[in-house]
Amino acid sequence: MDLKTRKRLSILVLLIGLPGYIIIAWMLLGWLSDTYGRLSWWTELLVVIGLGVIWILPLKRLFSGVGKD
Repeated sequence: MDLKTRKRLSILVLLIGLPGYIIIAWMLLGWLSDTYGRLSWWTELLVVIGLGVIWILPLKRLFSGVGKD
């Protein structure tokens, strides 16, 4: 994939995909709170950090080298 296509796809992912993923993560945290009761702050922190790492793993190749000329 050439650099121009990767740049366009990365912008699309950041503008559409990331907000959608944030909504899904927010709904997942709400479901966990409803199912198991209020989670402790460190458990919520671990879940948020885990979700923050998981979304970038499949897109790592797309974002690598986009900021270079």
